[in-house]
Formats: sequence, C-alpha cells, structure tokens
Amino acid sequence: MAIEGPLRELGIHDVFQLLDLSRKTGVLRVSSDLREDEGVVFFDKGRVVQAAIRSTAVPTEIALLHAGRVSEGDLAKARARQANGRGSADIVDVLLDMGAITSKEIERQLRLQIENVVFELMSWREGFFSFEERARNEMPAAPRITVSTESLLMEGARRIDEWSRIADIIPNVQVVPELAPITGDREGAMLDLLPHEWQVLTMIDGGRDLRAIAGSLRRDEFEIAKIAYGLATTGIVSIRKSSLRAVPEVERSAIDACVATARAHTRAGRHPEALDELRRAVHEDPLTPALHLMCAFAAARAGDLSGARAGWEHVVRLAPDEDAGAYAREALQALCAFQHVLDRHVDD
Repeated sequence: MAIEGPLRELGIHDVFQLLDLSRKTGVLRVSSDLREDEGVVFFDKGRVVQAAIRSTAVPTEIALLHAGRVSEGDLAKARARQANGRGSADIVDVLLDMGAITSKEIERQLRLQIENVVFELMSWREGFFSFEERARNEMPAAPRITVSTESLLMEGARRIDEWSRIADIIPNVQVVPELAPITGDREGAMLDLLPHEWQVLTMIDGGRDLRAIAGSLRRDEFEIAKIAYGLATTGIVSIRKSSLRAVPEVERSAIDACVATARAHTRAGRHPEALDELRRAVHEDPLTPALHLMCAFAAARAGDLSGARAGWEHVVRLAPDEDAGAYAREALQALCAFQHVLDRHVDD
C-alpha cells in the first residue's frame, strides 16, 4: 500500500500519526526541493526503528565518537579487529565486544539520532512524502532499538513549547552569537561552564550562526539553541538580531494554513486539535506575538491552564506595548482571579 502526497495537504505530524495508528511496516521518504534534502524513516508495526537525513547522516560509530562515548583509539582498535577476521561484523558490535561501550550507551545514541531526524522532519512544511509498505523480511536487519512514534510526537510538541520560552532571545537558529565585551565587574572572573557549554563557546566567532555551529559540532540544533540561550542570559554572549531571517513565503502560506485549520477546529469544539495546529505555526514563526496569543488561548480552551499562563506571560514579554500584550495581561488577570476563587473554595 502506497501513501503519498505534498506536505501542504497532509503535514508530517499527521503522516506519522497515521502510520502509528495503522501499525504500518515500511519506509517513509520525505523530500524537499527547497532544502535540497531528503529524510528516510523506517517503521516496524508503527514504531520507528531507523531514521536519517541525507545532509546530516553520520555512521553510528562516528556519532559515538563525537558524543565522547568512544575514543579515536577505541575506533582504531575496533577497525583493526574488524580487518583481522571480523570483516563482516558491524564495527559497533566490535566496540561492544571490546567493552569500549555498553549496549545502553549504543541504544541511547541511536534513540538520539532518531529523535533528531524526526524533530527536523517535523519542521518541514514544504516538500513531498511517500510511504512504501514492506514485509518485515524486506526491511533492514533486526533493529537495535524501536521508538514509540507517539512518544516522538509528544516530545516534538514539548520542544515547540520550550522553543517558545527562549524565542525572545533565540528566535531561530539563523541568529549569530558573539562574545560579549568583558566589563569591569567580570574582568579576571573565572567562567564556570559545563563541558558542552565550553564546546559551543569555542565555536563562537561572530560569523557562524547557530545552525552552522550545530553542523560543525554535529549536534542537535535545538540543544545548541538552548545552550546559546543560557550563555546569552548570563551575559557571556550577545545575539546579533540583525541576522534574523524573514519568514519565506512558502513557510508563511503553511503558517496561514495552520491558523485557518485551528480556527475550524475551534469552531467545531476540537480544542486539542486547534492547539496542535497553532503550536506548529508558532514553531515556524516564533516572533509574531499574535500567534503566541492564539496558542495561549487555545491551550486555555483545551484545559491546559499552566500552558496558557506561560503563553500569555511570553506575549507580555514579547510585545508589552502592543494590543497582543494588552490582551495577554487581561487574560492573566482573569486567570489569577479564577485561581483565587478556586483557592477560596478549597479553604471553605
């Protein structure tokens, strides 16, 4: 059975949900002429077992090396063993037999690779998808790991929420971080940073944006964005706002489609579905206060009052002097009054 079509008509989130609910086994290909890239995801009974994007694909052993899980020496020894009688063995299995790494670490790295691919594909709004159903014996060898598609979709939604909280400083990965000037009170002070923060800091040259830094380090763009946010809020780096990109027309049309779909869901009383659509819109355009405002109200209608509060607070920070900020403050006041009534009822 073949399932295919443009992403404008059926978003990648919905494609994954369909394959999960129907417990499909086969290969999903997602291609984008605009990005000049392609992603491939293997499903086994609705669960993801393997995933890669052509432009960022690296062998598992190299990913383990970049993550610091194995050393260059470990890889050299494994390759030597592979050449001396174990030529058909996967080098990851050789590393495992050597005791250079544990099965748990391998599974963790493979899950991370799958998550990064799926979350990247979820941001694609243009392109074409096609799913080819296959028998299990036509699929790759027995997978080392299977990942729940539902958990991937939930994590994707969480990332959208988390991104909205850092968007006032890191709106996207096209911004360029720069080392902040050393002021008198910081001169001579020692920086107390974690290893992954030092790694990012050493890559900041005032020319590379966060996407380029993530590519050079072969790290997840979202994780690099969060690290940059932490460095910026502590005053170690500054973010060059002039590097922010305008939302391309192809993405703007996708955003408008999400908003229109969300309004249709709201009129029909399908508030969780409306919230999902607006989260997609916010992910594509985290700089527009009106989108955050709509998303916060959708969260309230869906019963997520904590999410609504966080959304309205973000709008107030993002647009304190605009109409959206005024609406958000009004909503926050109403929510506080409602919370007071609830608390008083408990006390009575």
